[in-house]
Formats: sequence, C-alpha cells, structure tokens
Amino acid sequence: MKIVTSIAKMQELARQFRGGGLTIGFVPTMGYLHDGHLELVRRARTECDVVVVSIFVNPTQFNSREDFEKYPRDVAADRAVLEHVGVDVLFTPEAGEVYADGAATTVKVSTLGDHLCGPVRPGHFDGVATIVAALFNMVMPDVAVFGEKDWQQLQIVRRMVRDLHMPVRIVGVATMRESDGLAMSSRNARLDDAEREIAPAIYRGLSAAVAAYRGGERSSAALIDRARRAIDATGAFRIEYLEVVDGEALVPVETANDGCVMAVAAFLGGVRLIDNVSLARPLAGAADIRIRGEEAQHA
Repeated sequence: MKIVTSIAKMQELARQFRGGGLTIGFVPTMGYLHDGHLELVRRARTECDVVVVSIFVNPTQFNSREDFEKYPRDVAADRAVLEHVGVDVLFTPEAGEVYADGAATTVKVSTLGDHLCGPVRPGHFDGVATIVAALFNMVMPDVAVFGEKDWQQLQIVRRMVRDLHMPVRIVGVATMRESDGLAMSSRNARLDDAEREIAPAIYRGLSAAVAAYRGGERSSAALIDRARRAIDATGAFRIEYLEVVDGEALVPVETANDGCVMAVAAFLGGVRLIDNVSLARPLAGAADIRIRGEEAQHA
C-alpha cells in the first residue's frame, strides 16, 4: 500500500494509473475506520482496478472547534486495517495544503441542505461539497463510493456531480449495522457503556415505522409517531429531527410513498447520532445485519 501525503504526488499517481488503462475507485473518509468503511472499500474493489482511500478530517464541515477536536482519530490503526484489506493507496493530505492561504472557493448545492441536518448545521454541506469536489480533483476517480447512512450527504454529492458534469460515478452502499441494529459510526466510540446499550432504540424506532408503512400506513405524521414512541420510550434521547422526506429532493412529505426515506438525528448524552431507512426497502433481519468483521479486528 502506497502512502501519499502530497496532492501533486497523488495527482501524478492518478495520471499514471489512468495512463496504464486502470480504473480508480475512491473512498473518502475522515478516518477512525470501522467495518462500514471497509464495506465501501470492498465495493470499490469490485468496481475498479485500483482502490484509493483518503483520510482527512475536514475542518470546514464541523460547526464547532470542539466537535472537530473531539472527532476520534487513530491513523496507525486505520493504516493497518487498510493494508490488511488490500487498499492500493492511502491518501492523507495536510490541511494546510488542502486549504492554502487565501482559499476563497466554496461549492454550494442549493435546496438539498434546506431540511434535515442543514438547518441545524449551517455551512456543513458546503464544507462537504467543497472537500469532496477538491478530493475528486486530487484523486481523479472513475468511481467514488459513499455510505447510505449519510443519506443527505450522498444525495448532495450526487447532485453536485450531475450539475457540474464531473466524470465520476457515485455508488451508494447500504448502511452497515452492529448485531443489535445500531448504524456503524465513528461517533459510536464516544458512547459510554450505558449509552451504547440504549443507542439501538433509534433503529427500533425506524423499524417500527417501516413495519407500519409495509402494513399500509401512508401518513407521514403517523409513521413519525410510531418511530418517536420507540425512541422516546428510553427517556434518554433528545431528538433533533425525525422526518419522512422524498429520497432525492429531501423535502418533507405529508403522504409517504416508495421513494421516501425516514431520517433521524438525535443526541444521546453528548453524542449526535444519525440514521435513516428507506420505507419501501426490506429491513435487514437479525441474520443479515453485518457486524464488525475480521478486518476490523486487525485495527
């Protein structure tokens, strides 16, 4: 596995790959990797000849310096697990080079950030779109792979690529979950033992809404109520939002349909957790929920 820190070196390497007729699959991350990230790597491997993973904790997508500083980091462990799963290039650019002095360009995808995380995290998705666009210019991928857990982010990246005619195919991968249904996330490491026991209530709530939808309920208000009751039953969460939205436009709807997603953000203690489910897609059963695999044990 090549370790690259220089943007110019990454671009040179990408040109060499392309010149040799090789396709590049790219997985952008902020590190502290779990098996959800590794599933993205596995998918990239099936799509392309070369797999590049970036680790860059992007300061412009955090709403507070404190949250940025608290974001978990373990580059040595990340490097070991990526090498174990056969990643070809680990790209770890420095913030000072990514955002050079006087940097004044921001990429903004209008309207898709108006709901869900957008209003409570002003500027967050501008930071996401800007860094993803910049990373695409550095890595020059044919395919970029993102997780569906960050559904809003995925749709914003897709729209950016479409609108700016970027020559990158975006692939979404279903949310990886722990054996109890909790969506895998780097932020889960910040939960204490008691909070970790409670955290799967989010997925139970979403599952209750999906069951109601599959049973014929179409009122978004009723579906939200089903989910909220399961989450509120713990008495431990502060729900930031719980919405049924159109899966592409990301606007709330009164009447749910097969193209809708239910999305939630909730605080458990000081940790903000997000999750979502497609109302029409079958839920993962207990036997289908993927748990941390052998690769993660090598971290």
